[in-house]
Amino acid sequence: MAGNKISRRDIIKGLATVPVFGYLGFSFFKKKQSEDLITEERKNLYSELGLDFQPGYPGKKFIVKKVIGDHLRIGIIGAGNRGKSLLRSLGFVDKSWIKSHTTSSGQPDKTLQDFLNRDKLNISLTAACDVFDMHLQQAIEISAYNKDKNDFSGIPAKGYKDYRKLLEDKNVDAVIIATPDFWHGPIAIEAIKAGKHVYCEKCMTNSEEEAVALYDTVKSSNMVLQVGHQYSQNDCFPRAQYLLRNNKIGKVTLIETTSNRNSEDSAWVRHLDGKGNTKPGTPETLDWNMFLGKAPKVPFDLKRFYNWSLYWDYSTGVAGQLMSHEFDVANQLMGLGIPGSVVAEGGVFFHKEDRETPDIFNVLCNYPEKELTFIYSASLASNRERGRIFMGHDGSLEVDNNIRMIIDRESTQYASYIKSRQITPGKVFFEYRQGIGDIDAVTSPTEQYYASKGLTYTMRDGKKADTSFLHLKNWLDCIRFGGTPACDIEKGFEVTITCMMATKAYREKRRVRWDAGKRRIV
Repeated sequence: MAGNKISRRDIIKGLATVPVFGYLGFSFFKKKQSEDLITEERKNLYSELGLDFQPGYPGKKFIVKKVIGDHLRIGIIGAGNRGKSLLRSLGFVDKSWIKSHTTSSGQPDKTLQDFLNRDKLNISLTAACDVFDMHLQQAIEISAYNKDKNDFSGIPAKGYKDYRKLLEDKNVDAVIIATPDFWHGPIAIEAIKAGKHVYCEKCMTNSEEEAVALYDTVKSSNMVLQVGHQYSQNDCFPRAQYLLRNNKIGKVTLIETTSNRNSEDSAWVRHLDGKGNTKPGTPETLDWNMFLGKAPKVPFDLKRFYNWSLYWDYSTGVAGQLMSHEFDVANQLMGLGIPGSVVAEGGVFFHKEDRETPDIFNVLCNYPEKELTFIYSASLASNRERGRIFMGHDGSLEVDNNIRMIIDRESTQYASYIKSRQITPGKVFFEYRQGIGDIDAVTSPTEQYYASKGLTYTMRDGKKADTSFLHLKNWLDCIRFGGTPACDIEKGFEVTITCMMATKAYREKRRVRWDAGKRRIV
């Protein structure tokens, strides 16, 4: 750069800078001398206010980057869409995925190359279980993937339709549970008792009774349980945690989180209409009785199999599927714990097909001892983004794949800075942008939703990373080297009980409370 001229390359470089703080993007287009002055002033102000921090990560001291550790043998229970997604995070993919990410010249595209460059985990997939033949065979195919050779020359997993047989397998050290929600608790309890470490997808259980039973089972064992709430692996997490726990937005009295989606797929409606949306499965290829387990016995019904989230027998609907992630973020950032009371309202207002769980769901969790309220609002019929906002006396913090800090015009902490015009209230004062860029291979509305919430990709050590990979690695590291996983049984229990309270409040149309002595919702 000569004199005050700014080249195209400098502009691109400036826009790509991570992190991006406050007004840096605006000042970049000013002349060089002025830009340097503004940037330096802003840097000095951040330093004065303690905003030039270098955050750490949850459980960081337990992560041993230079040592892979002992080989671990993994079993997967539930090999549907989420199960296959978790296997991909672990390094196991199917032939169709490889093909879709191979160029016409036979070379890996960027997504596949990033996948191949990912750290090795020193694991093998030795067992797979699913009640549906097609899913089971897909999992077995995936298990033979050899990442070193990018082919399928590995040893295939042993297949089971009954999870209990898999838990008896001596060649399995740890299991991933990615079944429909109503199976999470029973399988996790039996897995821990069988001496298997557990990675359990959210929501951890489908009832308060199962949550208490699983809590006690884990606490009486030496097994490591990780719940699939992966936002704590996002690069924004430790930064938001620092800002909140160091009083940078003042006393927080209100947290508002939301879920907005607007497609049949993201409302868990999968059509069986014979028009290209027909889902496979017959009584001969799908073990219906095993799928139902202890749920009420009903005739074979593919709609219930694919659309299980619509029915109370198998799911807690929005609470377990979406609110659980949102509450986990707030809980881990601020240590909320189980609320004092919960009320909930909503209904089936838009997607009026045969469903029981609501598509509009609003929850208020009150914490009188903490002088704080957590509000959750969900619409499965609108894509309007409403964010995840922590509101304090001195400012507010928006947290997702980026962080935006806005100072309140009535702030006490920043009053002198507002008066001297060093801070403009109501506008973004501090901002952290990860600069992830386009989200590769995100096609469905559901995948786009999770990506926008910071639950799919993040930046780590200057590189784009899969949050599920980081969360699974955290689990594996804790198994090998000790330590507490990012979402252990304590945090998983708090999330689960809160979601069960929301479900109970909605279904019974009343305010509910948690009786800590009796360990039940009243």
